[in-house]
Amino acid sequence: MLPSETSVLIVGAGPVGLTLAASLTAQGVDVVLIDKLAEGLNTSRAAVVHARTLEVLREVGIADELVGRGIVVPRFTIRDHDKVLLTVDFGELPTDYPFTLLVPQDVTEELLLKRLEEVGGRVHRPLELADVKADETGVTATMATGETIRAQYVVGADGMHSALREHTGIGFTGDTYAQSFVLADMHLDEDFGAEVRLHLSAEGVLVLAPLPGGRHRLVATVEEAPHEPSLEYVQALLREYVTVKDVVWSSRFRVHHRLADHYRAGRLFLAGDAAHVHSPAGGQGMNTGIQDAVNLAGKLVAVLKNSAPDSVLDEYEAERRPVAEEVVAFTHRITRIATVGNSPLRGIRNAALRTLDFIPAVHRKMALTLSELEN
Repeated sequence: MLPSETSVLIVGAGPVGLTLAASLTAQGVDVVLIDKLAEGLNTSRAAVVHARTLEVLREVGIADELVGRGIVVPRFTIRDHDKVLLTVDFGELPTDYPFTLLVPQDVTEELLLKRLEEVGGRVHRPLELADVKADETGVTATMATGETIRAQYVVGADGMHSALREHTGIGFTGDTYAQSFVLADMHLDEDFGAEVRLHLSAEGVLVLAPLPGGRHRLVATVEEAPHEPSLEYVQALLREYVTVKDVVWSSRFRVHHRLADHYRAGRLFLAGDAAHVHSPAGGQGMNTGIQDAVNLAGKLVAVLKNSAPDSVLDEYEAERRPVAEEVVAFTHRITRIATVGNSPLRGIRNAALRTLDFIPAVHRKMALTLSELEN
């Protein structure tokens, strides 16, 4: 049964909502976390966890176990078809996690849920937010079932189509890429090692990455992908690189680059995909959202425990929105560069990348940007 009141109501039990709930609960804040799905998804979806995210997940208490469940990847290569143009090495990063971790999103969610339950929390399912009404002392949230709950603050971590963002009236400025994207997990006839490969071609960008359990992840841009790409379709995309033995699961999706005009509307807050969405280039979406959650958690704890004024919560947007703005711009640049269709421009792009590969400062800058350690 849904409680009648709480300090913080969190809408959406993906990685961002789970991180926020686990962090707040561990610090003694009363939290109610709801999700409209009857159970969590069991597909891998976001599979990249960067160094800065591992640092904040160490604060939550799951970083070491997460590393043990994933594959440590020390480098990222950009290729023209199969010719290396630029290598990004994470080995010299100023962190305890000088690598990118490849681990399925459902594993990340599993460990976050386990941590939430260890500190006394839970997910209330299936509950869908229908309405919110804020006043000077709090927020009344109404579910689709008619149940209500009173909270001091409400956080929308409910994805790109956020119901809470719609209720706030906050704009979600941006656009949608013309291409569709293919996402697939598969088994290959060979293991190309601990490396993320970004292949550039006239057809668009194609990313290959290793996953635990002998699987590999494919993300590829195509003009119009089928709803559920078949083995034959995926093999056609990878024909010049590898042989696909089987496809575990696959999907098609459209990619947006959008940013919420604000992260706060009084007692209502946005985090993760509810606040920012962008190209999967660089694998930074879930990472930026998890970092949002830990930042907001610290500020909510300070305010709710009366060690800071409510105005401290304004710093959340001031600190996190510029980060998302840069991530949206950075991934948009990568996507535009990667999907250049004009042959002469591709030649110029490739020559420029080969030149940059000889400059150590470029390597370090790319590694810091991708790992989000600059944020």
